[in-house]
Amino acid sequence: MNMNDEQVIRRDRMRFTKNTLSSGLALLAILANVFYFVSIYKSDVGSYYYNILIGASVLYNLVFMLLVFLSSEGVKGYKISYAYVLLAAGALQIVRIFILPMRAHNTVVTLNQTEVIVMQTAQFIRVIVYLCVSAACCIVAGLVGIQKSRALSAHMAAMNEQAA
Repeated sequence: MNMNDEQVIRRDRMRFTKNTLSSGLALLAILANVFYFVSIYKSDVGSYYYNILIGASVLYNLVFMLLVFLSSEGVKGYKISYAYVLLAAGALQIVRIFILPMRAHNTVVTLNQTEVIVMQTAQFIRVIVYLCVSAACCIVAGLVGIQKSRALSAHMAAMNEQAA
């Protein structure tokens, strides 16, 4: 059996197996996002976090988790459109770094006549890592999903040509 035969067999197996790599990475992205929002929402720095931005952040987290979970199921079945959703979700996770964490890290509030940074550097680094891990998992899951979906589609087209 030569290398070409092994590739054909590997692609043919894709018809009967799931894309668990992309699916698992998408679930890891959700987990990293959970760590992010727990770190943010457990913070209590005066009334800084009681604003519309936090409300939008909560809503976005819910939508993100639902979309990424749905996409994890979609890419498991080699549906390429869900891989593109994962790429977009990954890009949005990177954008989020510059919204809430950056603002909170650069803001100083006065509590009990003492000036305090809303988000200390240690927490800032931690939430940035969570968002970057979540973004990386989404992007890699999307790229792997696209590659595997295209490979399976090409294999199925080749099989249909041979059958005709």
